Amino acid sequence: MKLQHLTAFITGASRGIGKAIALKLAAEGANIVVVAKSVEEDPRLGGTIHSAAAEIEAAGGKALAVQCDIRYEDQVNEAVQRAVDTFGGIDILINNASAINLSTTEQLPVSRYDLMQAVNVRGTFIVSRACIPHLKKSARAHILTLSPPINLNKKWFGQHTAYTVSKYGMSMIALGLSEELKQYSIASNTLWPLTTIDTAAVRNLLGGEALAKMSRTPEIIADAVLAIVTRPPAECTGNHFIDEEVLKEQGVTDFTPYAVVPGANLYKDLFLD
Repeated sequence: MKLQHLTAFITGASRGIGKAIALKLAAEGANIVVVAKSVEEDPRLGGTIHSAAAEIEAAGGKALAVQCDIRYEDQVNEAVQRAVDTFGGIDILINNASAINLSTTEQLPVSRYDLMQAVNVRGTFIVSRACIPHLKKSARAHILTLSPPINLNKKWFGQHTAYTVSKYGMSMIALGLSEELKQYSIASNTLWPLTTIDTAAVRNLLGGEALAKMSRTPEIIADAVLAIVTRPPAECTGNHFIDEEVLKEQGVTDFTPYAVVPGANLYKDLFLD
């Protein structure tokens, strides 16, 4: 139980990558705060904060389901307070919630641009800000943001300028926090997958079943998260981690169990040349 008595606050934890992270950390003893908007299941997406919490508890973990739209400061502050009231503090923050739209500038409605900025950049900032006072009280404090290394290759801007700006905004917040909070031994890092991950976004918005079959399961991200948040915070901050590289450092050599289709050609994720 590597995370016994610690509490993880995970945004976007009702399904997909967020839920996989929640289950992995819970299995190591962490209390999980399941933070997301979903309280009624959408058949296209699957999962709610309540079903995710139930799954965690059925597996022997402790979970608190909190409905929260991270675009709104009052909702975030209330969610953080509920977490502290229930579990006594916050030790790990996973900034996982994110919005995606890969349209070009001309084709992207301004409302969708605003949504990505509000969720990805502003939401990451609001949640991190609200958790910092509690993270300062932890001896094992980690902020881990699911965003890419900042790759200034122009092709990543030219293909989907708005989405790129929003995801790099998340990474810049993480980088800034690593420098700002190192005096308190609070780690801040980013994590990004080497290949696409089989999620509702991949199946519904990006490449459908064909891309899903060229992807890995969310469990590879969850395993990498565990490897990162169990490191000493003072010695592990300011990094842009890639999931496969993290696990190789842990001694993993066989990644075939993570493939949705064993032996399939995998599709490299965005922002990685």
